[in-house]
Amino acid sequence: MGAGALLAVSDLHVGYGENRRIAAELRPRSDEDWLLVAGDVGDAYADVEWTLRTLAERFHTVVWAPGNHELWTPRHDPVDLRGEQRYDHLVELCRALGVHTPQDEYPLWRGPGGPVVVAPLFVGYDYSFRAPGTTTKEESLARAYATGIVCTDEFMLHPDPHPSRDAWCRARVAYTRQRLDACDPGLPTVLVNHYPLVREPTDVLRHPEFAQWCGTELTADWHVRYRAAAVVYGHLHIPRTTWHDGVPFQEVSLGYPREWQPRGGRPELPRAVVFGGGSATPTPDVGSGRAG
Repeated sequence: MGAGALLAVSDLHVGYGENRRIAAELRPRSDEDWLLVAGDVGDAYADVEWTLRTLAERFHTVVWAPGNHELWTPRHDPVDLRGEQRYDHLVELCRALGVHTPQDEYPLWRGPGGPVVVAPLFVGYDYSFRAPGTTTKEESLARAYATGIVCTDEFMLHPDPHPSRDAWCRARVAYTRQRLDACDPGLPTVLVNHYPLVREPTDVLRHPEFAQWCGTELTADWHVRYRAAAVVYGHLHIPRTTWHDGVPFQEVSLGYPREWQPRGGRPELPRAVVFGGGSATPTPDVGSGRAG
């Protein structure tokens, strides 16, 4: 068994000065620590590059799964790539920095809690976490627009060359299932995804209409199917651990300053990954109920 710790963080949103300072001060606890980054590092390509470069220089191994914000095409970003081209450009950046991505061979963690296959995922969402009382994507979106609860993805996350974000999601799910099916069936996994793999964590959102931008029903059994010892995610900006079928689902986000500052000051980051294997009581719900 190796040394070190398996640590995780998400939703650094370094475009905010307070968050950038926190990201600049993230440090490993030992020379063997790994860091799992579950998306939403920043909006602008340059911010993502600075952050991942900084972290890769400090931690033994960095594993990245994209969030929705990295995939935005902000109006004033000099890197104006859209959709798959933007994602591919980020993957090439990570490879140049030595950061593992969903396109690479999954690394094997041999430290405490291991050996486990660490699988960064990019599957997106398909609007199947529908607004209460609706049965179709169209009805769910109409409810969101009527209430004014609409994700910025609708304007800044382009699915090119796919016809829609949900079509891109379906393609990513098929690709990812193929990758996970090929993993050693004798090894557990740590699944790292920007969105929760099951819908239940979204039940605490202040605005339930927002859940449709938070994942897909197509991954609802992955924590069981792929022998997850832990699931790490972000996006909801509600840091906590819940348990599903005996598997800890750990939301490890920083979130926006207006969200984390009222919780009592600067949060302790990064967070140690919690492994399953015994009974546990879910931690209390905390946070604002907003998602990024």
